Amino acid sequence: MSVTERSKEVHDINVLEWAKNTIDNVPSQRLVIDEVLNSVRRNEIWRGKECLNLLAPEAPTSPIVRDLLSSEVGTRAAEGNIGRLERWFAGTQYIDEIEALCMELLKKAFGVNYADHRLVASMVGNMTVYSALAEPGDHIMSLTQPFGGHSSNRYDGPAGVRGLNIHDIPMDDKNLTVDLAAFEKVAREVKPKLVSLGASMTLFPLPVKEISEIVNQWGGKVFFDGAHQLGLIGAGLFQDPLKEGADIVTGSAGKTFSGPQSGIILWNDPELTEPVTESIFPTLAATHQVNRVAALAIAAAEFLAFGEEYMTQIVKNAKALAQALENEGVSVMGGHKGYTETHQVIADVSSFGGGYDVANKLAEANIIVNKNLIPKDRPEDWDKPSGLRIGTTEVTRLGMKEKEMADIAKLIADVIKGEQPTNKVQRKVVNMRYSFQRLYYCYSL
Repeated sequence: MSVTERSKEVHDINVLEWAKNTIDNVPSQRLVIDEVLNSVRRNEIWRGKECLNLLAPEAPTSPIVRDLLSSEVGTRAAEGNIGRLERWFAGTQYIDEIEALCMELLKKAFGVNYADHRLVASMVGNMTVYSALAEPGDHIMSLTQPFGGHSSNRYDGPAGVRGLNIHDIPMDDKNLTVDLAAFEKVAREVKPKLVSLGASMTLFPLPVKEISEIVNQWGGKVFFDGAHQLGLIGAGLFQDPLKEGADIVTGSAGKTFSGPQSGIILWNDPELTEPVTESIFPTLAATHQVNRVAALAIAAAEFLAFGEEYMTQIVKNAKALAQALENEGVSVMGGHKGYTETHQVIADVSSFGGGYDVANKLAEANIIVNKNLIPKDRPEDWDKPSGLRIGTTEVTRLGMKEKEMADIAKLIADVIKGEQPTNKVQRKVVNMRYSFQRLYYCYSL
């Protein structure tokens, strides 16, 4: 690859060169397969068994969910809606059963009239909303990224691709919620067709009811992107956006819901059914991975059985971890409000070198978090922000509780403050993880 070609590559060229050299230098193509399998196995051992994974967007799927992801039905195409007349192909009667079970389980889990399961990613759910409820040139309002807003609701995501005019939702940087007085002023000037309440940094409920009452005056609608909070919503441990006035909710089937990586969309208004489902098929989803749909059905059934207990412990752990980090001298946002009402903890580590440096240093000790913009940052600080986002979903599913959160906070602080060598903390992390290998809040195979 020439210097010019290298400069055009968006991926890390060193990693790509490693892969290219590996492929070019093996004596048999069969050995290339081994290289792929070995990389998968290395990740399974390191990330799955020897790390404290505190990434907010991740959760280990249950054994049955994981088994179904490799099932035979995953090789089958099932374009169209449920029912013989609705399908493009004959012979899908059992796939209809799988999809109907999944859909009805989702409706029951979230107490809604309508749900769709065909979104291969939650980002596709957001594009569905923008396709169904807005037209190019319409005005919308969404959260900025330093306040947790997700790119899918900004110019560099589906909202921008759809050609929407995006205006910022004013935020209260102390209370980490919408500044309602400022919002109403901007909203009355802009008259947004859609207000998108979507945040990947999410600690506290948002004023959905109040926002809905404002924008409904000119026929505006409210879209709640609950990618992170979906499990908490279903368990009744967070606000219920649809009951508070939101018109539609999207979310991740992974994250707190702990199913297969994909998306879920929920609504109650029958008038939305046709535009939403026609945006999904045939526009954004066709062969939508029926193995994933079966796995999602199992995740929903397990959620109905264990979700409330699981989500309750997730929040307890997040609060305990936040307080323990503060006790260790690591600044945590939202302390005056109890730190968090979700699975997330947001730390300001600007005094320790910033989010990028700290996250990579923690990774050397087998503690996985992610760098994160916080309100004092600018959007252009994305690569090297001030904050860390820390989640408790995976460690909770492994059976950890408040005591372990204090232990984790001490390990994090030891690395951040340089109080112990990274390799020594790494050994402690590995030993701790080998004591927590079983998955809870789910059924066995």
